[in-house]
Amino acid sequence: MDYEHLIVEARGEALWVTMNRPHRLNALNRRLVEELRDLFTSLYWRHEVRVVVLRGAGGAFCAGLDLKERDNAAGGGPGQGLVRQRQISEIVIAMRRSPQPIVALVDGAAAGGGFALALASDVRIATPRLKMNAAFIRIGLSACDIGVSYFLPRMVGSSVAAELMLTGRFIGAERSLALGLVSAVVEPDRLEAEGEAMLADMLRATPLGLRLTKECLNHSIDAQGLEAAVAMEDRNQILCAQGEDFREGVAAFLEKRAPNYGR
Repeated sequence: MDYEHLIVEARGEALWVTMNRPHRLNALNRRLVEELRDLFTSLYWRHEVRVVVLRGAGGAFCAGLDLKERDNAAGGGPGQGLVRQRQISEIVIAMRRSPQPIVALVDGAAAGGGFALALASDVRIATPRLKMNAAFIRIGLSACDIGVSYFLPRMVGSSVAAELMLTGRFIGAERSLALGLVSAVVEPDRLEAEGEAMLADMLRATPLGLRLTKECLNHSIDAQGLEAAVAMEDRNQILCAQGEDFREGVAAFLEKRAPNYGR
């Protein structure tokens, strides 16, 4: 797909993805939804890409669904509505299925669908201008949308999740950091550098080790118990230990140098 509202830049083994509708605070129109879905569903097979950065152009991450776009208007009955709904929700499913860790650089508004995109990422780094909320409930819908009811209580607990979802209240940078909803808060002019530092640390892992760690984390969140999680961990360690990258990682550690991994 030729992207109109996404800027996609390869920087070595990292893919930097920028939602580029700054005049609308990067709100999700039909075209941007299609482009995000196309990008994230394709990542499963792109083994040359090891990590992904998701951000918004201008002073916002994503203000949610663009209510001024006629293509987003309700209509056509429940059947067509469900198709349109799944076209959006499929994005966050693809983000979690993607083997690459996704780092969201969240500056300014991350409301509604933008909130969901941030939550579906693996790591969130924010600026002091951060404003996130489950905006859906403020426009006559349920706050349970695009995976928010799954991600949010697992991150902040049921009480805070209920507060934010039942009220649509905004949560800012300070409280998000205190709750562990974001990993760091930096000034806007330091956001990209902080993202690059996070990627550099991730890329010190072997390609297989990085992919299997994300996969295991996803499964462990919903594991039936400790033994199920440990079984997944055991399987991952044995798989990782079979390859040349494990030997290279040990050698690089002992020789105090950067490792040179294959793919």
